[in-house]
Amino acid sequence: MSLKPFWALLIPIFMSFLMANSEEQVVVKALVKFMEKLAPENGSKNAMWGWNLTSDPCTDHWHGVICYSNNQYVKNIILENLKFSGVVDANSLCVAKSIQILSLRNNNLQGLISEDIGNCKLLTHLLLSGNRFSGDLPLSVAELKNLKRLHVNDNYFTGQLPNMARISSLISFLAQNNNFSGEIPDFQFSNLDAFNVSNNKLTGQVPDVRGRFHAESFSGNANLCGKPLSKACPNPPQSHVKKDKKSFSEDLPIYSGYIILSFILLLFLVYKCMRKCQTKEKALVAEKKDMAEDTSGDNNKASETSISINGSKNWLNGFKSECSLTSLESGMTTSGLVLFSSRRLRGMQFEDLLSAPAELIRRGKHGSLYKVMLDNGMVLAVKRIKDWGISKQDFQRRMNMIADVKHPLVMPPVAYYCSQQEKLLAYEFLQNGSLFMLLYGSQSGNSLDWGSRLNVAAKVSKALAYMHEELSESGIAHGNLKSSNILFDKNMDPRISEYGLMVAEDDSISRKKSRDNRNPIAATFKADVYAFGVMLLELLTGKVVKNDGFDLVQWVDSVVREEWTVEVFDKFLISQSISEERMMNLLQIALKCISASPNDRPSMSQVAVMTNALKEEDEKSISFDT
Repeated sequence: MSLKPFWALLIPIFMSFLMANSEEQVVVKALVKFMEKLAPENGSKNAMWGWNLTSDPCTDHWHGVICYSNNQYVKNIILENLKFSGVVDANSLCVAKSIQILSLRNNNLQGLISEDIGNCKLLTHLLLSGNRFSGDLPLSVAELKNLKRLHVNDNYFTGQLPNMARISSLISFLAQNNNFSGEIPDFQFSNLDAFNVSNNKLTGQVPDVRGRFHAESFSGNANLCGKPLSKACPNPPQSHVKKDKKSFSEDLPIYSGYIILSFILLLFLVYKCMRKCQTKEKALVAEKKDMAEDTSGDNNKASETSISINGSKNWLNGFKSECSLTSLESGMTTSGLVLFSSRRLRGMQFEDLLSAPAELIRRGKHGSLYKVMLDNGMVLAVKRIKDWGISKQDFQRRMNMIADVKHPLVMPPVAYYCSQQEKLLAYEFLQNGSLFMLLYGSQSGNSLDWGSRLNVAAKVSKALAYMHEELSESGIAHGNLKSSNILFDKNMDPRISEYGLMVAEDDSISRKKSRDNRNPIAATFKADVYAFGVMLLELLTGKVVKNDGFDLVQWVDSVVREEWTVEVFDKFLISQSISEERMMNLLQIALKCISASPNDRPSMSQVAVMTNALKEEDEKSISFDT
């Protein structure tokens, strides 16, 4: 039998196999060509070096090459401190379109960087510092939409700086010690954590850097002026704004038009304000009428009282006493006000609370928080709860159980009041603010170093685990754990406030996927675990949970999936040279807590053990370093 039909069948299969792998061979050839121009002396390298046509960059582990986990595509090329003296062939390099990091720092490379570098579309890090590159930076650099770090410092580049304003992902731009000229273009300075253009030939006024960078980022440019430099910019010439009487008279019709338009706008605003005031007055009258109707026919009707807020008396009118007036096991009632053990509150009447001056601190989804100053000098934080949808019996049960379960880092209620429509809960007022304020206040988190943040995480987890264990049978979780509910006492120890005030709400998507729906108590406590994980993300990133469409959990998840985990950490922590390994360990705990399925989340006790172990390791490492 002839073998010709067999070869006729095999040849097309073999050719199709070669065609399927032709693209990979093209990339290998291009990278070898890139190395030949980068380092002409490469021929002297041993076989372990790679970078030849007879090996594969991924499976044969070329020197300086890192591939994706599937070992099919080149991800990073890192060739630093190798004394290369050639040039960069960007055209050959970018044939490998999957490259994300190119680092050629601290060599002796020279020549130009061509516009072909713009073909490396996935580049996130372009690190060329410490070489002898010259000429202009290619305009195509500004088209690399994924770029995060561009470091070209300590070279001989000339020409103007590229306009990087359209690259919102850029977090680091270093171009010091070159020969750049012209003005500094626009950057999104609010996104940058590193910026330096010192020791160049730049001119003009320093742009508004929003206080993020100091004079050393711009020094060594004799013709630069303006803040933060000490050299002020000269006043612009005034001749072009001076006008004679004739020119003013010519422009008078234009000015008069603006004046008339402004006057009409002013009248409109006055009209709107008057309408708004009338609407508020009508609403207040209606509210008083409704409350009066609610309290009519009740022999125990409370007298109409109000709480003074900055001199105004406009809320809490017409309370109807709905709580039991009999003695309770854990407290006593006075005119419907339930007092827990506090000598300074002994004998206080409900009317005393309502008539005390108060200051509105914040409004929330379920009510408002007030700072109330009593006559005896004691200051309370009073939470006014509305539209909770829980019965007064359940409210009483929850408050009394929470008051009985004591932990030094969980703030107990000192008094409460409930009516059909209103519920009040009073705590001791702490002067040092909340975790939210310290993270996002005027100092942008700088008052909380790594040790303080880890201390908060460890202590809060331990206190929360204790409460979960003590209240496990009753199913009372915190329900609304967040950074604004972590307060600081006079010793700057974190204290959990508003425990059990709300029924825990898990993220809706997770609850739908969870088998724990059959066990609502377990799901309630796992919702606290999720909330604690989100708080850990705040401590690690320094970012608000949700703001202007930004979702912290989704953002962290996307960054971690892209394997750029280090990018999630707070820039302040990075600037303090905190070990990435320590931050990564805490991030791993946070990711476990925010698992999509509550079944996969650890218990709060497990979280406390892991978090406090991290704190102990951190303290040991610090003592060892010192």
